[in-house]
Order: sequence, then C-alpha cells, then structure tokens
Amino acid sequence: MNSLAPVSVALKFGFLIVLYLFLFWVARSARRDLRTGSHILDGGGQTSRVPSDATGLHSASSLGRAPGVAVRAPRLVVQRAPGHAAGMIYDLDGEIVLGRGDRAEIRLQDPFASSRHARIYEQGNIVVIEDLDSTNGTYLNEELLQTPRPLHPGDRVRIGDSEFEFEAD
Repeated sequence: MNSLAPVSVALKFGFLIVLYLFLFWVARSARRDLRTGSHILDGGGQTSRVPSDATGLHSASSLGRAPGVAVRAPRLVVQRAPGHAAGMIYDLDGEIVLGRGDRAEIRLQDPFASSRHARIYEQGNIVVIEDLDSTNGTYLNEELLQTPRPLHPGDRVRIGDSEFEFEAD
C-alpha cells in the first residue's frame, strides 16, 4: 500500500474546503453589494431608511442653496496629466468616467490608469467620486478611496500620474 495515499486524499479535501470557502466569500460579498435599499440604525436600535441622496458623511437634502445665487457647474481642473495641458477644465455634468478606455468621458493617457478607472456623479446636491475597482486605485487628497466619497472644493483627485483639483461654488 502506498504511504502517500492518505496525504493525497487529505490535500484534495483541503483544496475543496478552501475552494468552497472562497465561493462562499464571493457569494456573500456579491449579495452584500447588490442588496437594494440602505438602512441605518438610529439611537434606539430601530432601522430607518437612508435618503437616496445621502452620502456617508451627511445628507444632501439638508444642503439647500440660497435662492437667486448663481450656481457654476462643478468641474475638474487639470493640475498635471500626461496628454493634458495644466489648467484644462472639465465640467462635471451628469456621470463622468475617467480612464484610458473608449467609454471614458475624460480619457487619460496615463499608463497607471485602468480603462474605466473612476467615476464622478451627483447624488442630490453632492458630487461623489468612486473608484471602479481599478488596478492602481484612486486617491482623494492622497488617501486611497475605499468607498464612494463626496468631493469638496479644493479636493485633489489623483489617478496614477494624473492629478486634478475639484472646484465648485
């Protein structure tokens, strides 16, 4: 009888266990990401619905503008980016994708950028930036984005060697 047979069987079962744990982790992550509707716990332990225009920091519904005040569209200003002149302005109206690919509204000629690297969109009265699972990450004020974050005037967005400054009124 071969003395390696029990070790071989144990390794096969170990591999299957690791494989099933991985599949369980993927399914759990996908279920959590695809869950519709967000809820939070209030002070009394009860769940309440989060407004659709709320971000992780504050609700956009509470940020009204004074009537009669002119509003300039939010924009990104190029600080430095391969293939772009410093000072170039990109108006942010609707959803904007930054990346190297053909489907990106702001095309980056940066070898460290993914084809669909990051997106910027409005959520209520707030402009939000989100990394689109890029290889090298998106940085907001030199901090790696882990979750969608609101943009504030003066914030710096960096993708590889490309850097932009967010401006808004």
